[in-house]
Amino acid sequence: MNIFQLGRTIMGILSDNPQNEPMHYGEVFGVWSYLSGTKGYIAGYQTFINHTGDTDLKKFLEDTIRTMKQEVEQVENLLKVNGIGLPPSPPERPSATLESIPVGARFNDPEIAASVTKDIAAGLVACSQVMGQSIREDIGMMFGQFHTTKAQYGVRLLRINKEKGWLIPPPLNMQMPELAHA
Repeated sequence: MNIFQLGRTIMGILSDNPQNEPMHYGEVFGVWSYLSGTKGYIAGYQTFINHTGDTDLKKFLEDTIRTMKQEVEQVENLLKVNGIGLPPSPPERPSATLESIPVGARFNDPEIAASVTKDIAAGLVACSQVMGQSIREDIGMMFGQFHTTKAQYGVRLLRINKEKGWLIPPPLNMQMPELAHA
């Protein structure tokens, strides 16, 4: 096969229905890594639910877990259809009462909120990376939807952090430089 035939073959593959296009190695790695991380977050947030005493934060975590489970299902289907093995899933975490966890061993609500805030920011970056490296429109769109959902959850958690007084802002710049008048 000469270079022109190879080019026509590649263009034929890439001009059809996106689901018929093969995933390239970057897409495979990004999607697989996202799935692995999301499964870990689900287990971690199930544990956080056991530690939180705040009803708003608990509801937020439950909603987030529900959304992540939907993402896991979508991404697993994508990988299965493309013949790619799935990362292992950690076991579901059992429910516990807050009182059954010793005080010194508990995560407190502001720590949980800060950790989840960090995770949302990392998730936005991961979604952006998969979107940026994808040549398959369906994968880019899927991760665009995930990105939008994460951004919405980020705003929701920011409001919770502000309302509860858990937000610790970085140092604020209160001095405004004078603008030179021309």
